[in-house]
Amino acid sequence: MPAATYVSVLVRAHLRDLAPLPKAELMALKRSVAELGAIGRNLNQLTRLAHHLTSSAGSSREDLRMILKVCEAMRDHTKDLIRVNAHAWRVGHETASS
Repeated sequence: MPAATYVSVLVRAHLRDLAPLPKAELMALKRSVAELGAIGRNLNQLTRLAHHLTSSAGSSREDLRMILKVCEAMRDHTKDLIRVNAHAWRVGHETASS
């Protein structure tokens, strides 16, 4: 999104008491959180399967665990982004009306 468009959306959202992120972007972030959660669950299942099948698959198990940690970190970071964004907007309104 171009900077001027973003500022326009932000000002309009502030004046209309809307969420600071455009609705489509917020929904995309929420879908990303859900997808990352699903990927993490699938990787967790694959890791358990690799663990039970053979003990010689150590490197693939470790690779799966590493990917799982990355997905979980991305999911948590995206959730925090949504939470902090919404909180900052609410706090901004509270200080403006004081």
